[in-house]
Amino acid sequence: MKNEALLKAIIQNAIDGIVIISDRGLIESINPSACRLFQYEPEEVIGKNIAVLMPSPDRENHDGYISNYLRTGVGHIIGYGRDVLGRKKNGSIFPFRLGVSEVTFGEMRIFAGFIHDLSQQKEAETRLMQYTQHLEELVKDRTLSLNETIDELTLAKEEVSQSLEKEKELGQLKSRLLSMASHEFRTPLASIQLSNSLLERYTEKLEDNKIERHLQKIKNAVSNLTTILDDFLHVEKAEAGKIEVSYATFDLTIFGKETVEEMQLLAKKKQKISYCHTGNETMVRLDKNLLKNCFINLLSNAIKYSGEETLINFSTQISADAITIAIQDNGIGIPESEQKHLFEAFFRAQNTGNIPGTGLGLNIVARYVSLMQGTVTCHSAENEGTIFTITVPLL
Repeated sequence: MKNEALLKAIIQNAIDGIVIISDRGLIESINPSACRLFQYEPEEVIGKNIAVLMPSPDRENHDGYISNYLRTGVGHIIGYGRDVLGRKKNGSIFPFRLGVSEVTFGEMRIFAGFIHDLSQQKEAETRLMQYTQHLEELVKDRTLSLNETIDELTLAKEEVSQSLEKEKELGQLKSRLLSMASHEFRTPLASIQLSNSLLERYTEKLEDNKIERHLQKIKNAVSNLTTILDDFLHVEKAEAGKIEVSYATFDLTIFGKETVEEMQLLAKKKQKISYCHTGNETMVRLDKNLLKNCFINLLSNAIKYSGEETLINFSTQISADAITIAIQDNGIGIPESEQKHLFEAFFRAQNTGNIPGTGLGLNIVARYVSLMQGTVTCHSAENEGTIFTITVPLL
């Protein structure tokens, strides 16, 4: 009796609706949640055919479904979950998730239906789709505006190059222009990024793959634009002498693994980033922010210039007097004749083709490594991959 009372209490207080029907399709019992969903009192439906809760054509065909299952043992709903439509007492139709289980009790065969209302979820899907389309339009507008600004900056650089005699004056003007453009676009891009993050949180329980795909497109586009603007700001700060080294002690292996986890999300299809550390010592004293930016720039380049299903090796080592960091890819490589310009601002090798980039990443890496009293070297051959090695003295 105690177990029966407990089972009854669970059914009566369940959040989702529960309806029990006989093998003739008659409603044996219905819990309060199901009554609220369909707007019936229990006495109005108990003893009636379950079809009373269904719209056409399921309303007319349901008895045939049960007969076919009892005869063949093959069910299209029983033992599975699927989205269906229900009919309330007032005739309105609403969507819900239905799971049906068969229960054999002595000689009796009954069926238990578990009902989860999807009305709010379906409405949310519609609103999110509309909002996603709106965000895509905003990203397109921002991208077009940014491209126009970059074209103007390129033209300004060429004109200034012809008129100014000193390279230092050209660099200062270029930095001011880049800083202005970066700050002008940063605020709207940050708003779009925040909206996208909120959308992801609200869609955690939705199963609409199309929404996820559109959200990811928006996220990738905004991330690319933000990366470009970040590069501009990093160069401007470095040229203006605004970057100060802030040393802190931390575990290099934990830091490396966290960075790999972040960058793996940006990798291409079946692209793998492998991290390993040599030696027992793991604690270092460096500027964590500067080092993180170096890692991200080098790993981003490895991802960008390598194909799908490739391996990127990321390793760290602490010796008696130095920290050595190496990132190796199997990508397109860098022509030997162009490697002397590798760490110059805005330089891009001729074999990069249509692969996007600002040509600032390696320049930023070289600046930051130098601020930490270290060096960065490159060994590469065209179509044979590239390895960058950072060496920083121990403090």
